[in-house]
Amino acid sequence: MDAALAHVSVVGAGRMGEGIALSFIHAGLPVTLIDIKARAEAERRDYFERVRNNVRSELQTLVRLGLLQAEQADIALSRLTVQSRSEAALALSRCDLVFEAVPEVIAVKQETFAWVSEHVPASTIIASTTSTFLVTELADMVSEPKRFVNAHWLNPAHLMPLVEVSRSAATCAKAVERLLQLLKLIGKVPVVCNPVAGYIVPRIQALAMNEAARMVEEGVASAEDIDTAVRVGFGLRFSVLGLLEFIDWGGGDILYYASRYLSRALDPRFEAPQVIADNMHNGRNGLRDGQGFYDYRDLDVDAYKLQRLGEFVRKLELSGLTPAFDGALKQVEPEGRVR
Repeated sequence: MDAALAHVSVVGAGRMGEGIALSFIHAGLPVTLIDIKARAEAERRDYFERVRNNVRSELQTLVRLGLLQAEQADIALSRLTVQSRSEAALALSRCDLVFEAVPEVIAVKQETFAWVSEHVPASTIIASTTSTFLVTELADMVSEPKRFVNAHWLNPAHLMPLVEVSRSAATCAKAVERLLQLLKLIGKVPVVCNPVAGYIVPRIQALAMNEAARMVEEGVASAEDIDTAVRVGFGLRFSVLGLLEFIDWGGGDILYYASRYLSRALDPRFEAPQVIADNMHNGRNGLRDGQGFYDYRDLDVDAYKLQRLGEFVRKLELSGLTPAFDGALKQVEPEGRVR
């Protein structure tokens, strides 16, 4: 799918719909944002103006952040068309890709998919942005389920690079590939996962957030100190090394024994999954064994580690946290007092 030829519509003019539309118009593609809700004429005009103002405001924020010039924000906004359901038939008939971003109510989604299916060509990819329902629960609500996928965006959609794409057994591989190509063209980083509740990020972050809240509840540390630890420890490391890559760096056996200790000291929920034990017993502990969750046997490990550490140092620099040579001495007065 050529970006210059792609016609994209977003059905559902709420927060997520606005963010997805903003991602495309910022990247250079025109978008039709369709309000699915029936409204009286005066209400419709007011609502559409509010939607455009919301998008304009986000563009102006990008200008203030130095990511756009003022004239570029105006050009981007000119690529946005907001339409009511009654106006959208022509736009849908030309669509290569439709994102559904209506409320997380199954009856609303079912009615929306039926309506979209009536107006788009059979080749049009239909992608739900749901964070609640599985692709397998929704696929039969569209005609030609082979062109249906879930595309879960993270908020704020126009800034977060990640989009989690989930397919069903009926989804055509070509439809998935076309969607991935278009997402990459607008600067997104798509990943593909199976239809399981929680996708990837929500599943991991739910556990992490609940554990952080539990530590406050148990009096382990203050909310401020826990969040500081996450920002300058957990978050910094895992913005460079993925969780599974980090296991390979430290060694799967280290995680196995640490998990066994925590499960006994705190709660069985900390028990390591079977794959960790299997990898350990099969000599797949990570970098030092040449294999773990990744295969390092044909890799220049020293160069790979230097690359990752370089990425980490750049993150430290951006955060103002780079260790300074003689940093302690610079904080001490000649008389030996700390400044």
